[in-house]
Amino acid sequence: MTLPAKVRIVEVGPRDGLQNEKQVIPADTKVSLIRRLEAAGLKAIETTSFVSPKWVPQMGDNTEVLTRVLAEAAPGVDYPVLTPNMKGFEAALAAGAREVAVFGAASESFSQKNINCSIAESLERFRPVLEAAAAADVRVRGYVSCVAGCPYEGSVAPEAVAEVAGTLLDMGCYEVSLGDTIGSGNPASIQRMLEAVQRRVPVHQLAGHYHDTYGMAVANIHASLQAGVSVFDASVAGLGGCPYAAGASGNVATEDVVWLMNSLGVDTGIDLNALVDTAAWISSQLGREPASKVARALLAKRAKAACTG
Repeated sequence: MTLPAKVRIVEVGPRDGLQNEKQVIPADTKVSLIRRLEAAGLKAIETTSFVSPKWVPQMGDNTEVLTRVLAEAAPGVDYPVLTPNMKGFEAALAAGAREVAVFGAASESFSQKNINCSIAESLERFRPVLEAAAAADVRVRGYVSCVAGCPYEGSVAPEAVAEVAGTLLDMGCYEVSLGDTIGSGNPASIQRMLEAVQRRVPVHQLAGHYHDTYGMAVANIHASLQAGVSVFDASVAGLGGCPYAAGASGNVATEDVVWLMNSLGVDTGIDLNALVDTAAWISSQLGREPASKVARALLAKRAKAACTG
């Protein structure tokens, strides 16, 4: 299959990437990260999460961060936020959100342990959110976790993923992001899953969200490209992980995805050098090196050039 000429990358670092950091990240740092991502060319930046600070303390400054970001919003940039229930949606709407996201799972065990309810119950909780969002002209993006494997059940049937994704689409989500939460997928299993899902959801309304636990994320993105997917979630510097999946490393690094697309001649609209600078900056704020292989390689190349120049 011919690869798409252009892909859309949804940057999830400020929310999915930072939410599990143990150290408190100041709102100033979060806003600065988003501004740097805008400058690098990102057009969709997941900004924060409207969940209880009891469960996710790192997102306790959600209203402040979103309000500040929207006060100087960059033209043509979307700032989606996570809203798992009506309370979260109402708070996000009050803060000015124009796009929200809801999360479901393809694994019953994961759903029970993550949000303490069945898959069916979780989807019913989203229904009033989707209805309220439609009334307020707010777009809703759906996420499905554990599309390739579950930390409690092992392999997840592609048909189970298709059922949840199709339900989210039927409820009004404009797009469904398919998350390999524990990073256990490989190109063959991801393609089988996508074949099943595409029987329920048109490929142009699908996105890939791949974690890099076993180093397969970029390979899975390439397989998804070949299956017609043209939207991918990624996290600057490879920030993030899953607290419910032991050993699960972060989302695929945005820099690694952009490098792949550049090498394939697929347009992202993103300045790789500016993105690497952003990865280095946020990593320094967190006191560590970027997890991204591309960022490390390019930063090392720059350092060598500076020494020999």
